[in-house]
Amino acid sequence: MPELLPSLVIIGRPNVGKSTLFNRLTGTRRSIVTNEPGITRDRIYGKAEWRGRELEIVDTGGIVPDDKALIPQEILRQAHVAIKKAALIVLVVDSQAGLTPLDEELARLLRTTGKPFVIAVNKVDAMSQEVNAGVFHSIGVPVFPIAAEHGTGVDDLLDAALAKFFPDSSVVGAGLAPPALPAEDTTIEVAIIGRPNVGKSTMLNRLAGEERSIVSPIPGTTMDNVDTEITRNGQAYRFVDTAGIRRKGKTTLVAEKLSVVMARRGLERCDVALLIVDGEQGVTQGDAQIASYAEESGRSVVIVINKWDLAVVAAREAASRDAATAKGKSKRAPGERHKPENFDAGRLMFDYEKMIRAKLKFLSYAPIVFLSAKTGERADKLFPLINQCWEARRRHISTPALNNWLKQDVDLQRGTTPKARPVRIYYITQAKTAPPTFLIFTNQKTPLHFSYERFLENQLRAKFDFTGTPVRFVQRLRKREKRNTGGEGDRDQ
Repeated sequence: MPELLPSLVIIGRPNVGKSTLFNRLTGTRRSIVTNEPGITRDRIYGKAEWRGRELEIVDTGGIVPDDKALIPQEILRQAHVAIKKAALIVLVVDSQAGLTPLDEELARLLRTTGKPFVIAVNKVDAMSQEVNAGVFHSIGVPVFPIAAEHGTGVDDLLDAALAKFFPDSSVVGAGLAPPALPAEDTTIEVAIIGRPNVGKSTMLNRLAGEERSIVSPIPGTTMDNVDTEITRNGQAYRFVDTAGIRRKGKTTLVAEKLSVVMARRGLERCDVALLIVDGEQGVTQGDAQIASYAEESGRSVVIVINKWDLAVVAAREAASRDAATAKGKSKRAPGERHKPENFDAGRLMFDYEKMIRAKLKFLSYAPIVFLSAKTGERADKLFPLINQCWEARRRHISTPALNNWLKQDVDLQRGTTPKARPVRIYYITQAKTAPPTFLIFTNQKTPLHFSYERFLENQLRAKFDFTGTPVRFVQRLRKREKRNTGGEGDRDQ
């Protein structure tokens, strides 16, 4: 079980610089920063290290307590969850706007929680502007003038946080032993990817066992990447709920464009990608495009058909409608009635998987699971599949085993295309893992045809377990021999 770090939670009204402060404290660009208010909605978690100590930093969405709209209410609820676990709360305010009624309302709200909090007066870009922070002393808690964008004053804020979290240290940072070198991280990084509104956030909440992401019927609710760390059966996982990826022409706000870029980044740092597909809609061109991103980046992939319960209901109703038509009646014996209970859900799943394989041929190695994130039906099948893909991704086959396989099990002539030069493979070795990459030495002077590489890949997968992970080949071409054309010296001899 990972050690629980003291939690510093960033709170404030929209567009005061909370995400900028989060990025500054964590040394990352995890939270999207734009001039458009209301971009951060979910809780975003990160870590900060200061004077040899580690802190957990939590970024929350901009809070408007009296807003009755769905997403603002969900942001407030998410903030309450973070506040309950907070060791210290930082209320971020805007020095240029002064003390607003909403700031005072948030300060009253924080007092009712009983949690200690301080005020970070942001956008104090010069010493001459520090006077703007004076008005916030009326709230009666410590005030820290900062410039989150440039880092000014953030060290004082972190020193105060350490003094609160570790009161036994008489001098903050003094006498602390240097942090031990981290052990090998065996956390499995899993990105949840897909089009908007296919159930990615619902899936994260189901896997985490709590509501970590805001779920609403409004497409594009998630904009930031939301990281969630959980432990199951002794294995640590880090799930990344990414924003819905849509075509460039469909994005309008700057934040939407950034969220797509960050979703691609979330994909590139993961081990396994869960490609979420809406079971009611089936595989679309958008799903195929996102699947190609995962394949190109070399991630292991599990195809998750979500909302399967709704897809089965819709198919059963469609079958009943078809049975009531003249064509449907003609398929039954005279007097025989259609029985909805005879609907074969297993046959539907078989046909659906066949359709998926036809549309996503380049992901033929990816396992498919049918489930409902909302009800939890069949969701328990995901963790074993994730583990299997992760292990396959890290699998290393010894060179003797590979060459024995090549010599005994592979008929190289079967894969040779007609009229092509017969392929001979002299030697094969695995160059690296994640994804498994194999170096082959051949008698060819040009790269192997993709169909021959596919033949080799299929033979390799039949022998060794590489479930869910792509396989790469690197070919060492035979150098062209220089012909001896003969010179004058040759003729003289």
